[in-house]
Amino acid sequence: MAQRKMTVFPTKNELSQAMAEYTANLSAKFIKEKGLFTVVLSGGDLIDWLCKLVQPPYIDSIEWSKWHVFWVDERVCAWEDPDSNYKLAMEGFLSKVPIPDKNIYAIDKHWAANGNAEHCAALYEECLKNLVKEKIIPISKKTGYPEFDLQLLGMGPDGHMASLFPNHPQINEKQKWVTHITDSPKPPPKRITFTLPVINSALYNLMAICDKAPAKSVAEIMKHNNLSLPSAHLSAQVENVWYLDQAAASEL
Repeated sequence: MAQRKMTVFPTKNELSQAMAEYTANLSAKFIKEKGLFTVVLSGGDLIDWLCKLVQPPYIDSIEWSKWHVFWVDERVCAWEDPDSNYKLAMEGFLSKVPIPDKNIYAIDKHWAANGNAEHCAALYEECLKNLVKEKIIPISKKTGYPEFDLQLLGMGPDGHMASLFPNHPQINEKQKWVTHITDSPKPPPKRITFTLPVINSALYNLMAICDKAPAKSVAEIMKHNNLSLPSAHLSAQVENVWYLDQAAASEL
């Protein structure tokens, strides 16, 4: 498992630039090696920080048609709901790049609008299992879980990542690939999320953290490896990179 590698950037703008470069380089590498690139997004501010990818030079140089896009977690609500990570990603990023619709794997539209978190999690896991059969997603030889090329993650001020929250049992789930939560401490309460073994089976994990609010949790993880915080459990098969702006690193 990969050790954490931390880089602190003077500004969010420089962090965004580095994130775009990191993503574009991996996109080129994997498309050259196997003809496709699997990317896992999260919600929150992360989509704003991907803005550089929809600008030159990346907008024209990336082979967008080879991308396959997933979500590490999703709110169980209608696609058009302001809480939806899908809506956020579509409006801020995906609608601006020519990724084929069939390569964008969102939460089930009907059951999400219906509010059935458990069923949505089961359907998303089924979707992943079908893509394993279709040879879009390999199974990690090291872990036995699905192996994504790159996940772009964020951390909440409480140290949560995806929808794995402190003092909640989802972090311990090892049987399922996708699980659900109905009592998220951060609204909305119903969500689905990749489980920790799936998150850590990714080849490359990039955790991007900005602003002052998560600074204490950043320090708890970097200085003390405080495992009561879910983000402290993040690893990867090849590289586990943490990009922070100055404010997020202010307690280090």
